[in-house]
Amino acid sequence: MYTAWMKKAYLTNIGRIELFDEPVPAIDGEGDVLIRVQSVGVCGSDLHYFRHGRIGQQIVKFPWAVGHECSGVIEAASAACSLKPGTRVAVDPLVPCLLCDQCQFGREHTCRNQKFLGVPGQLDGAMSQYLVLPARCCLPIPDNMTFDQAVMTEPLAIALWAVTLAGTLEDKKVGILGAGPIGLSVLESLKLHSPAHIAITDLLEERVDLAQKRGADWVGNASLDSTAGKLESMHPLGIDVVFECAGKNETIDQAARLLAPGGKLVLVGIPEGDRVSFDMNYLRRKELQVQNVRRQNGCTAKAIDLVATGKVDVDSMITHHFQLKRSQEAFDLVANYRDGVVKAMIHMWD
Repeated sequence: MYTAWMKKAYLTNIGRIELFDEPVPAIDGEGDVLIRVQSVGVCGSDLHYFRHGRIGQQIVKFPWAVGHECSGVIEAASAACSLKPGTRVAVDPLVPCLLCDQCQFGREHTCRNQKFLGVPGQLDGAMSQYLVLPARCCLPIPDNMTFDQAVMTEPLAIALWAVTLAGTLEDKKVGILGAGPIGLSVLESLKLHSPAHIAITDLLEERVDLAQKRGADWVGNASLDSTAGKLESMHPLGIDVVFECAGKNETIDQAARLLAPGGKLVLVGIPEGDRVSFDMNYLRRKELQVQNVRRQNGCTAKAIDLVATGKVDVDSMITHHFQLKRSQEAFDLVANYRDGVVKAMIHMWD
């Protein structure tokens, strides 16, 4: 019996990615599809596994395939599936159980039994030429959308959900700390809500420049001692909402200083450690609100529509392209913030 083979990238140790040959996975479940993966984005959460082998209690047992931002083409489908071979799709990497209380309450993103692409002990990651997933995870994309753009709908969906959780933003003063792919996606999402002023900071000048080009009202290089002071003097009464997109305790502390009394701190970035701390002098005295963000909640379809109609730009964030065989190089580049990288794409087929 003929067996088809494919290439798949595995994290084999801290900081080490290797390519292996293995059989193309078979469709097992009713409603599953086989995806011929086209593009995979290197995400900040992938880098936690790459650099440290863990995110909190999610600990890698090597070898493990990471990656969850992906797009592709339906190669084959089970008989019960409505998606047909040849359909171009963006992938929502979450597989909820649909049975628990969270799923029943419309909170599939906090499903108690969820499985997620690339998370240790859950689902093998997307760094593979073929992938089997439930069809419900695959959202068709229009012909005018590239596979790279489809990949970017995943971080954009997180940003859309974060902005939704922030509440009414029209005429509000808003800050974004961190101008990586998530921070820039938050910027794109915010522009749809007519805030009075958007300020954004980052440690990397290339990202600061990109944020300015993409429409931020004020940008600052956080590596300069004067930046925080300038932002505070610009808004002496404080900022209404701050999106923390760096996952650093330093930026959490800065957000607390910047926020106006009654303001909201939206935590979008994923910290590398298990714990962060808050300066209660600010949180208590200002009665600040803290809103955590857990992935996205049904925002992928909206993200696809916004990109397809040109209402949101994601192309400017895609700065680097690699073949699958250069996955190690891609991760090294992003992990070390080299060459002005914002989002690196890995293409599964040469």
